[in-house]
Amino acid sequence: MSLVSIFIFCGISFLIGLIRETNLRKYIILAISVFALFALQPNLPVRYLGFWLPIGTLIITILGWVSTCPKDKHRWGESWTAAIIIIGVILLIGISRYFGVFTAITPSLPPKMSQIIIFLLMALLGVVIFAKIPGRTSYFWMTFLVIIFILIKTPFLNYLISVNLRIINNQSTELASSFDIRWLGFSYIAFRIIHSLRDSQTGKLPVVGLADYINYVVFFPTLSAGPIDRMENFIKNMNSPLTDRWEKVGEGSRRTIIGLFKKFIIADSLSLIALTNINALQIHSTGWMWVSLYAYALQIYFDFSGYTDIAIGMGRFMGIQLPENFSLPYLRPNLTQFWNNWHMSLTQWFRAYVFNPLTRQLRSSKRKLPIPFVILVTQLSTMALIGLWHGITINFLLWGAWHGLGLFVHNRWSNFANIRIQDWATSKIRKKLINATGMIVTFNFVAVGWVFFVISSPVISWQVIRKLFGVA
Repeated sequence: MSLVSIFIFCGISFLIGLIRETNLRKYIILAISVFALFALQPNLPVRYLGFWLPIGTLIITILGWVSTCPKDKHRWGESWTAAIIIIGVILLIGISRYFGVFTAITPSLPPKMSQIIIFLLMALLGVVIFAKIPGRTSYFWMTFLVIIFILIKTPFLNYLISVNLRIINNQSTELASSFDIRWLGFSYIAFRIIHSLRDSQTGKLPVVGLADYINYVVFFPTLSAGPIDRMENFIKNMNSPLTDRWEKVGEGSRRTIIGLFKKFIIADSLSLIALTNINALQIHSTGWMWVSLYAYALQIYFDFSGYTDIAIGMGRFMGIQLPENFSLPYLRPNLTQFWNNWHMSLTQWFRAYVFNPLTRQLRSSKRKLPIPFVILVTQLSTMALIGLWHGITINFLLWGAWHGLGLFVHNRWSNFANIRIQDWATSKIRKKLINATGMIVTFNFVAVGWVFFVISSPVISWQVIRKLFGVA
């Protein structure tokens, strides 16, 4: 979000918090969240794509709800109210095309109203037919989401899609780029839908109406940077009476101000000297390379945690308690604790749906596998997937593998050294010394790992690492 967008949506969040009636507040949040999908979607060079991608988000979300909600509990009366609100917002955005104000509402020009109406009628008919199909499986939709994720996160596939969309729209294919398709919040949206699909299979998911489900998936403060809440927590918060109104306003204001300071003062200032693809080969001094790397490590923390604070602040204005995402991760004495406190909602998601199931599967194998091997496979696989979640490229895979191997080494080292360290750390000074040493080692390990994250070329990453250690 830009600074202007943040102020606008903070104001909207504050006004929503003034509404006492729970259902009315829920439907207004729905309307604003649907509007935010279009308003915050980046302007794209492919004609009308900035309009159709949010439509795609809504369709996928609605089908996710249909797939998770038992047929006899669809609450069609309440759901039709939500559907009318969604269609109304879409039509209002479409109408803006004819009044020359679309740039003040959405970055992309909407298509013609005739196209929008025909598509909405077809989509509505498709959803109704899908709801009546027997034997639909959640696995199909989880696979479908993963396929979309791969298509938009793989640069070459992204480029091919751009080329074909340009051909359809009679646009020049020579200008096609792998950056042409940027789908607002799809990663977070997909994770929330997969969470709901998986939990519906195990009977853990609460039965909710369409408005509640869409609000959970596309809640506007969390679109661009999370955090990823659990549905049961979010729904309970949203449907609870709003109490201690001014206390929540105070909490929301405090978190929002902290987030703004982190993002627009600290992070943006650090970006002036932080390591980037552009300046990686322009720094010739080992000392300045470390300064640039540390600046990037701090920049990404303050940028990301700043956005999280702003999202939490907006949520508090509306009486919704979003989960914490960062808790001083750079002050943790080991890599395991770092990941327990960095992007916590993402880490918990992967722990619940990747790490734990994979661990159980390997440990229940007929052939008894060595524990160290199981730990290596599960940690390396989980962290590699977290890396690829940022983008399906070699540099993100290397970054994930760096942390996966680091976690494995820490696990093995802890088993070997814990008792010995406890025997030695018999005084407060020694305990503080161990913690300080662990914190320094962990921070520098994480900082070096950021080289793979920020530099897109593995060759240049290796040159930067050599420069850091004075061997270039």
